[in-house]
Amino acid sequence: MTVPEAAKPANTPLIERLTARVAALGGALALAIAGLVVVSVLGRWLLSSPVEGDFEFVKMSTAIAVFAYLPYTQARRGNIVVDTFTSRLAPRTRASLDAGWDLAYAAFMGLCCWGLFSGARDAFRTGETTMQLQLAVWPAIALCAALCLLLAITAVLTAWQRFGKPA
Repeated sequence: MTVPEAAKPANTPLIERLTARVAALGGALALAIAGLVVVSVLGRWLLSSPVEGDFEFVKMSTAIAVFAYLPYTQARRGNIVVDTFTSRLAPRTRASLDAGWDLAYAAFMGLCCWGLFSGARDAFRTGETTMQLQLAVWPAIALCAALCLLLAITAVLTAWQRFGKPA
């Protein structure tokens, strides 16, 4: 019996183990928020009393969960790849092209990260809160920015791994 590749943490690069843990936390958050929605809907249906501000929790938690999944997807090469024009190229050439696109992705995520950190700083400075529960929004934005930074770093590392290696 062979052990699946995902079950071999000793042979897995550090970034993949880190991003897997972050993705698992994102999954736990998504499950928790799904439970909150179930409780809120049942409360609304049975008791005419939904969970106050449930949509605010859903909005912030969904953004955090999505940003938590993206670095792991990048580390595992799980993003969609269209290879219509490159499938006939040499493996080393394809790997170099993939690495170049990883660097482009890293640059774009770096730009997104900068925008998110700026938004978090502005939300903190102005004291921006959610409409119903008056929760501060800057922590959620800052967490998304940190996860976006992890994604950018992961994309740089995957590019480094792909340069000069066959696909």
